[in-house]
Amino acid sequence: MVSQAVGNQAQIKEGKTQSAAVVQEACKPFLRWAGGKRWLARSLAPILRRHLDTSGGTYIEPFLGSGAIFYATAPARAILNDLNEDLVLAHAAVADVPDYLVKALASLPVDRETYNAVRELAPKSPFERAVRMIWLNRTCYGGIHRTNKQGQFNTPYGGGSRRPDVLWREGIVEGCAQVLSGDIDLTVGDFEAAIDRAGDGDVVFCDPTYSNPNRDHFDRYGPSVFSWADQVRLSSACRRALGRGATVIVTNGAYSQLAEIYPDAYRITLKRATSMGVRRKAGTDDEYLFILDPWKRRRKWAGLGEIENRLKQAAEASRVSALSEARRPKVQAPRAIVRPIEPVLD
Repeated sequence: MVSQAVGNQAQIKEGKTQSAAVVQEACKPFLRWAGGKRWLARSLAPILRRHLDTSGGTYIEPFLGSGAIFYATAPARAILNDLNEDLVLAHAAVADVPDYLVKALASLPVDRETYNAVRELAPKSPFERAVRMIWLNRTCYGGIHRTNKQGQFNTPYGGGSRRPDVLWREGIVEGCAQVLSGDIDLTVGDFEAAIDRAGDGDVVFCDPTYSNPNRDHFDRYGPSVFSWADQVRLSSACRRALGRGATVIVTNGAYSQLAEIYPDAYRITLKRATSMGVRRKAGTDDEYLFILDPWKRRRKWAGLGEIENRLKQAAEASRVSALSEARRPKVQAPRAIVRPIEPVLD
């Protein structure tokens, strides 16, 4: 199905790659993502952009998802990582072959029969995997990328306005391709290895999966479970990055247990309209925004909302770090995907 969709394209001219010297303009992400941070981007991205312009640092996102904050920030340099290889390939295809990608997406009819057929496919080429990933995301129910324990996509058909044509009608793919034309490193792997690349002047934005920590695991939208131990490991990795001079922002559910593992972070509670996922309170999904700032610039971050806490003493943060470091497993280095993505031509 996908092979047929991308056939007969030999005459298409590949779009010229934008120079990394071109100033990037912010844009909307090309994916719809349950739990995505599009709603937060308009207030957070300008702060991050100014910070990076001043520091000359790198933007790092270890849980890429739709990359809403990345595309709104439009940094000159970035490290983008996710454990989902098809997701990373989708971003790479937008960067490398946006014209071929749009042609392939547009050639697939949007109906339940085609959706079910594409959902059952397991393409091998990176390009076809990217096409399948984006097309299913734009036609599935609620933009939920959900797989079973075997890694098989199992979200039902969306119907109605769930169509991919907005991607080229509104120039979203073109805009995302321009943002991705800078010095962008796309990797597949564990979040900790990506965060460990952060250094002085860099910005790390973390948006992990979350749910009620009283359960033995966090919500799973893929074959891997993000556990409470992973949450503790994340806080430790963020604290190490802070010690190297990086500014770290973490979003998560508004649970007191999570606040306890970020004692040295500014904490802001954010409210947003109820979305797909786990509902915690009627009508709202409260989230914590944790900010680890090596310069402790409280006034800078107060524009995002009321800072609810004073930073704990270094001794308390050291105690949390020691506990998490004692449980720290070895993680493999992230794996770079083969670039550029090559379109499949029949």
